Amino acid sequence: MKSVICDMLGVDFPLVAFTHCRDVVVEVSKAGGFGVLGAVGHTPESLEIELKWIDEHIDGKPYGIDLIVPATMSDKTGTMTSDEVRARIPEGHKRHVEKILTDNGLDASDLWTNKTRSTFGDNLRESGAAKIMDVAFAHPIKMIVNALGVPPQSMLDRAKEAGVITGALTGAREHAIKHAKANVDVLIVSGTEAGGHCGEVSTLVLVPEVLDTLKKIGSDIPVLAAGGIVTGRQMAACMAMGAAGVWTGSVWLTTAEAETDPVIKEKYLVASSRDTVRSCSRTGKYTRQLRSAWTDGWKAPGAPEPLPMPLQGLISEPALKRVSKLAEAGDENAKNLATYFVGQGVGLMNDSLGARTVVYDFMKEFAEAAELLGGIMED
Repeated sequence: MKSVICDMLGVDFPLVAFTHCRDVVVEVSKAGGFGVLGAVGHTPESLEIELKWIDEHIDGKPYGIDLIVPATMSDKTGTMTSDEVRARIPEGHKRHVEKILTDNGLDASDLWTNKTRSTFGDNLRESGAAKIMDVAFAHPIKMIVNALGVPPQSMLDRAKEAGVITGALTGAREHAIKHAKANVDVLIVSGTEAGGHCGEVSTLVLVPEVLDTLKKIGSDIPVLAAGGIVTGRQMAACMAMGAAGVWTGSVWLTTAEAETDPVIKEKYLVASSRDTVRSCSRTGKYTRQLRSAWTDGWKAPGAPEPLPMPLQGLISEPALKRVSKLAEAGDENAKNLATYFVGQGVGLMNDSLGARTVVYDFMKEFAEAAELLGGIMED
């Protein structure tokens, strides 16, 4: 295809797949797209294992990684001890989490017995991300993306030195201006329909708004459209607006290769586009996820405001891990609480297909949509 993204990434089709599953990365890249591995949950050691496996199975095709190094978060410098971090969690928030579980028929005892790791939140800080980048840049990655805020200068400098493309998630026109000033190579313009961290403006509005903003400041940074995009028809629509390709995430969660919890995958396959909600209840920043008794519990009368990132994760993850374990064991109450990140495109994700098949379906639908547009313009 004639797309600057194809030229920059060395791919046949400008479909970028963000995923936490190495198998999906490999299958998408081998099918002509571009797989991106989410690295935020990895230690340097576990990331080395994943990237080594990808290198051995991807047949030399290009791929990238995605980090989250937010510009603002509690204990940004990482100078607090684990005990000091835990001390910042109000007892009222713990009681609220316990209440959500007990109100939904689950045992809430012993949720807080595990010690906070001394490295908790490291990957969200520039110092911790540097260790992840040490591993990443030792492998033939083609692109590195920061998912929250302007990439730290160290990431930009190391990527430039290694000949690696930098990308940044963009949820508003002001984000685009900041990224452009920092000389980021690609903007992932993500509308509110997206799963995970997202803003409030729809993809259909945000993409042309950012493109117009870039034009006004004299920037030619290419844009990948994101947010609820799960079909080739939507991809064609975004590229008709001026995007050079698309960034996708949710659509890979229901693929045959995905490591998504089976209960969550089942909920995705029957969910409608109205079964998602933006909530700070998991990470402390707004993310779109499946609506469940968990997200409802944080909107109930008397519920406290979620804590800032990364503190909210200290109270949400122990509870949600218990929920996940019980749900997989067949507990219906736990299934009702179970939630995970997903975009509004979930309403179109009705079948569990192989990742390569999803890529080929994107290609087919894109071609059909392009032909339809061409037909409209005919005399």
